[in-house]
Order: sequence, then structure tokens, then C-alpha cells
Amino acid sequence: MSVQHRTHADDTGIASFIKHKYFNVFITTLIIINAILIGLETYPTIYEPNRSMFLIADYIILFIFVVEVLLKLWVYKMSFFKNSWNNFDFLIIVGSVVLYSTPFVSVLRIFRVLRVMRTISSVPSLRRIVSALFMAIPTIGSVVVLMSIIFYVYAVIGTSFFAGVSPEYFGNIQLTLITLFQVFTLESWASGVFRPVFSEIGWSWLYFVSFIVIATFIMINLIVGEIVNNAQKLSEEIEKETDNIKEDTIEIRELKNEVRELKDLLKTYISKKES
Repeated sequence: MSVQHRTHADDTGIASFIKHKYFNVFITTLIIINAILIGLETYPTIYEPNRSMFLIADYIILFIFVVEVLLKLWVYKMSFFKNSWNNFDFLIIVGSVVLYSTPFVSVLRIFRVLRVMRTISSVPSLRRIVSALFMAIPTIGSVVVLMSIIFYVYAVIGTSFFAGVSPEYFGNIQLTLITLFQVFTLESWASGVFRPVFSEIGWSWLYFVSFIVIATFIMINLIVGEIVNNAQKLSEEIEKETDNIKEDTIEIRELKNEVRELKDLLKTYISKKES
């Protein structure tokens, strides 16, 4: 066997290794363990007595992540960087390695915490949700513009009518926008904002209720609906790809059966000729 064929066989073996289901499960489990260790480090009573053990565990986990990335680079070469999730993983691992021996401890901690985000790239269902979220960005942008217009209109109305009653909430446009954001989040809007105004101006309930219905319920449902719609599209595309793979597998199986039958016929024919 030539060196070229041997290298190709090695690449195929490494490729099947990194694509194996158990390898992905191992990496995902390691990411979860890394997340748990980072969380435990926030408890001084646990971390301080076992500082060296935490450090060793972090070294081991980072080493395995580096090996994983190097194996993928060996197999995929430059096509590795065509996948955005691979770029995300590469940036986190390289950042963790480069910053380990530097004084930038705070930045290193950020990269260590970001390793937890690798769970998204390891779990297909999470990747699908994030992809659906990114696909919805154009629609979300349009909704945000519409919400900004609604916020501004209601801010002008609120400042015009309620500034004298509740100046701490509706004294000017800026204060009113902040107040409307509080109402939008439904955080203590009734007791803190609505009731003092309602006690002075009886029709103010129309203002608050209409704003909540329009801004909170309708707009949020539009965003959620778009994300769900994109997630459904991605699921349908994956199902189509799976069906195509199944069809190809069936065709390959049929071809194998036909080749096997031809071999049997040839053997029968040759045996008859020899006899």
C-alpha cells in the first residue's frame, strides 16, 4: 500500500471516529461537566479546598477540546471554516488556549464560560432553534421598528396627559419611554404605575390596556410565531433530506441485490460451461 493510500485510509478512520454518535455524546457530556465545574467554582467553600483539582480538570477538558478541533481540522482541512458552528467552536477553544498563560483573567473567564455555549453546536435540536432565531432576524427587525413607532406614539400621548399627575413616570419623553418599557415587561405596572394615574384620570385604563394588548401580546406573538415558523421549515427540510437518504439507501440495496444475482448467474453459467 502506498503512502497516499495509507493517509487516505487514516483520514477515513479519523473522519468516522469524529462523526461517530458516541464521540459526539462524549464531547457533549464533557461540555456539561465543564459547565458544572465552572458553576461550582462560584462557591468558595467548595472551590478553595479543591483548587488544584479544579485546575487539573480544566486542563484535561481544554486538552480534549483542543484535540477535537485538531482532528476536525485534519479531516475537513479548510472546509472546516465554512461551517459557522465550527468557527464558533474554534474561536472559543483558541481564545481559551491563548489567554491561559496571560494576565487577562477576566477575559479568560468569559471564554471558559462560553465553552458552555458549545452545547448548542453539539446538540442538533438546539442548533435548529438558534438557526430559526437567526432566520427570523429580518422579520424581528421589522417588528422592532413597528414597536418603536408604537412606543413613541404612546410616549407622546402619556407625556401630554399624565405629566401633571405622575411626573416621576411621565414627566418627559425619556421618562415615559422607560415607564412604557416597564409596562411592556408587566413588571409592577399595575401597582406602581397604573393605579396612581387611574385614581386621578378614570379613562387612563384605556391607555394602559391598549398599549399592553398591542405591544406585549400582539408583537411578541408575531416574533414567536415567526421563530416557530422558521423552526418548522428547518424540520421539514431535514425530513426531506432524510427521505432522500432513505431512498438512496434503498436504491443501493437493490443494486447490491441485482449485482449478487448477476454473480450467481455468472457462476451458474461458468459451472455449466465447465461441465
